[in-house]
Amino acid sequence: MPDSRTNINIRETINSGQVFLWENYGDDWFVIDGQDIIMASQTPFEILTFSKTRKKFFREDDDYQKILKNITRDKIVKKAVNRYSGLRLTRQNPFQCCISFIVSANSNIPNIRMRLQKLSRKFGKKTRFQKKDFFLFPEPKSLANATLEELKACKLGYRAKYVLDASRAIASGKIDFEELKKVSYHECKELLLKLPGIGDKVADCVMLFSLEKLNAFPLDTWMLKILQKYYSDNFSMNKKTLSKKKYENIHQSILEYFGTYVGYSQQFLYKMERDLNEKKWL
Repeated sequence: MPDSRTNINIRETINSGQVFLWENYGDDWFVIDGQDIIMASQTPFEILTFSKTRKKFFREDDDYQKILKNITRDKIVKKAVNRYSGLRLTRQNPFQCCISFIVSANSNIPNIRMRLQKLSRKFGKKTRFQKKDFFLFPEPKSLANATLEELKACKLGYRAKYVLDASRAIASGKIDFEELKKVSYHECKELLLKLPGIGDKVADCVMLFSLEKLNAFPLDTWMLKILQKYYSDNFSMNKKTLSKKKYENIHQSILEYFGTYVGYSQQFLYKMERDLNEKKWL
């Protein structure tokens, strides 16, 4: 049986808008994942963790060939898959993922990274791994105990209150991420939408990248453009802003059209279109 890890493209996966706290040193990629650090090297392929626990951050346990066979029935997705061989979805620390996408609102990737780095330096634990210094992502209680002024000092702007209130809700146990992994897409989403700063798109990102919901399909500005560009005959996309009902209806139509693994289809399409528009990932 072939090693399922050998067809993982680390560079393309990390540079696809899923995860923001990482450092690159030559062939080695270091990803902050909550209270852990993952080091991934492409050649030879190797994954080490600061915690020394084995993690499937790149979803190595997915039946990747089955998923590709399923999603490439669509010719546009097939084009993206051929272009980005080895692109994977990530399985992230849910709290970090949640805060990351709250911080991502109305921003670009360099600014998201900068804000998350400031949060980690101010509230995260400094750690040494593989002869390099890193800051782990803050624990929920650390951000929950922060002041609004401290968070604003991390350049969060209006997002600071969302980060504070969401962290308090999570630290108090109102949201149990392990339980959310087990419930249905719709139940998971309704619970996430109760958190401050989380709308439909952010909830779908958190579900797709950290809560095992491969049927999530985040609809942001880029994805709406993609649907209008390639799928105008399949989906009605005549509005720039989506009501909750419209979002739900489009998601259902997308699920019916693309199939069970719409999350993978979304990631390949998103990566291709951003690169075609020469948008920077760094």
